[in-house]
Amino acid sequence: MRKVFLSIFLIVTVFVNNYKLNAQGLTSSQIDSLVNSTLEKLPQAGIAIAVVKDGKVIHSKGYGVASVETGQKVDENTLFAIASNTKAFTSAALAILVDENKLSWNDKVVQYIPEFKMYDPYITKHFTIQDLLTHRSGLGLGAGDLMIFPDGSDFTIQDVFKSFQFQIPVSEFRTQYDYDNLLYIVAGEVIKRISGIEYTLFIKTRILDPLGMINSAPAFGMINKKSNIAAPHSFEKGVLRQINTYLHDLTNAAGGIYSSADDLSKWLLIQLNNGKYGGNLEKQLFSENAQQEMWKPHTNKSFKIIPDKRYKNHFSAYGLGWEISDYCGYIKLSHGGGVPGMLSQTTIIPELNLGVVVLTNSQPGGLSYFTLTWAILDSYLDVEKRDWIKLAEQSLNRMQNNVDSVSVAVWDTVEKSKAKKIDFNYYLGTYEDNWFGKVEIVENNGELWFKSLRSPKLTGQMFYYKDTTFAIKWNYTDMPCDAFATFNCNTKGKATSIKMKGISPNIDFSFDFQDLNLIRVDKN
Repeated sequence: MRKVFLSIFLIVTVFVNNYKLNAQGLTSSQIDSLVNSTLEKLPQAGIAIAVVKDGKVIHSKGYGVASVETGQKVDENTLFAIASNTKAFTSAALAILVDENKLSWNDKVVQYIPEFKMYDPYITKHFTIQDLLTHRSGLGLGAGDLMIFPDGSDFTIQDVFKSFQFQIPVSEFRTQYDYDNLLYIVAGEVIKRISGIEYTLFIKTRILDPLGMINSAPAFGMINKKSNIAAPHSFEKGVLRQINTYLHDLTNAAGGIYSSADDLSKWLLIQLNNGKYGGNLEKQLFSENAQQEMWKPHTNKSFKIIPDKRYKNHFSAYGLGWEISDYCGYIKLSHGGGVPGMLSQTTIIPELNLGVVVLTNSQPGGLSYFTLTWAILDSYLDVEKRDWIKLAEQSLNRMQNNVDSVSVAVWDTVEKSKAKKIDFNYYLGTYEDNWFGKVEIVENNGELWFKSLRSPKLTGQMFYYKDTTFAIKWNYTDMPCDAFATFNCNTKGKATSIKMKGISPNIDFSFDFQDLNLIRVDKN
């Protein structure tokens, strides 16, 4: 769902690889060796990998543990949250409806959802089905994601429809790529209204069941057998700990699917077979024309005349549920996924008839979902050798140190400011943001607290930092997301509004505190 830890994609350092790479690819035993080394050197609970090549599944296996608490082993059928890799399934569901002439990619969203409203009347009127899938709305990165992160909020699909009119655009419509989750939620509702059945039931009956993805489910609550599910984990302060499973049905179309290495190998194969499946490829899930539309660049992400030396990459773009780029002269289709404690990566190179899926249940987990994917892809090409495990270790250390240095400095300042006497009465009250709803600033046993009324997990003690800024330490700890809250005050010192932003430089973009505009609404 969210694209967590975006900074890992900026890694460019080259090392010597311990594995012999060649254009034939890694053998299954070499993949075993690579993954086992990853588990030994990096903070990772479990991993599952599927590799398909030339129409066959050449590797489908699980490693490590599904839970550090129970010690249950991961196998090829262990279910992981695939998060934003769900987006390709949502696009495929719409493609099926397009093939059945029940809608067009260029149909306007308001044809099916009249209550859908963007930040501008013209854009509301002209916003298409494709626009829902291509991250070019003009809104900022992860706009409105606080409605779904953390889980436990009471926001509804109607709240999502109404939220966009209150968001502040950061670019002109259809001119810039900024990743979005909420619009995929809207796409799921389009599927429901056209098909007449719930999005989750459509995914199950029209995609998962026909492909024989018998263990997979479009939402956690629809998993039939819960005896083989990977639990999420977080690595913090040198400790790998199990955390709560992310549960929010509102997000199903953006990132709700649970699947396994074995089931996802079938998903890879149908992609490489142009929508065909069955023993003799006699069945068609979606047409080749529909697949070409999903795989076509719709939104430019980056372009460079002089490519990087290693992969000769010139461009990166987004299609319909897929990222698209050139890779050593080939087109590469890919997508990442992440919810708290779960990270995954899907990659397809059609010209090599190659597909790779890596599923992990730890964050950041040494970035294994990313590094293992690239180690396997490298083995099919004549590229420089690289020690991906060492690279992951160093990147993880840099990221941890960066977070620690910034966060530690903030909390050191908080500690030094404890002696300052603060009159909480200037700040106590109820504040409201147009799309996020009301929050309360209250005093509890001599402490100042922030409480979100619609997202209860966003409750935490407020510590004086400096001037009129407080640092909030949330009760929610499944992801690092502590935040600053700065009060704007009138001439009498009474707070009139609050602006917020994350403390950590590596805070996940879904914690879009900076987009809130909390205005005092009480009469005190």
